[in-house]
Amino acid sequence: QVQPVESGGGSVQAGESLRLSCKGSGITSSGYCMGWFRQAPGKEREGVASIYTGDGSTWYADSVKGRFTISQDNAKNTLYLEMNSLEPGDTAMYYCLGECPRSTAAIRAFSAEYWGQGTQVTVSS
Repeated sequence: QVQPVESGGGSVQAGESLRLSCKGSGITSSGYCMGWFRQAPGKEREGVASIYTGDGSTWYADSVKGRFTISQDNAKNTLYLEMNSLEPGDTAMYYCLGECPRSTAAIRAFSAEYWGQGTQVTVSS
C-alpha cells in the first residue's frame, strides 16, 4: 500500500481560499470513490467530501457545503479540494483516501498504513 501524498495546505485568514491536492495509490479514476477527510486536535477524523468516480457525483459534510468543492483530474490521477470562505472551524490536518468511509467507526477502521502525512490547514480570524 503506497500512502497518498497531500499538499496545498497553509495558514490563511478567515474568508480566504486554499486548494488541496492529493496523489498516490488508490487516487485513480479506476476506483469506486475517493474522499477528503480532516482531523482537528482532540477530535476524531471526519469525512469532508467524496467523489464517486463512475458518475462524478459528490457528497459534502454539512459544515462545508457551498464552500468546498471536490474534483478529480483523471489524466493526472490527482484529487483536489477547493476550499473557499474558510473559517477558523476548518482548521485541521487534511487527508485524502482512495475510499469513502462515512461513519466515524468506518474511518477509524482504516489503519495508519492507509493514510498519508496530511496537509495542515490553519485559519485565523
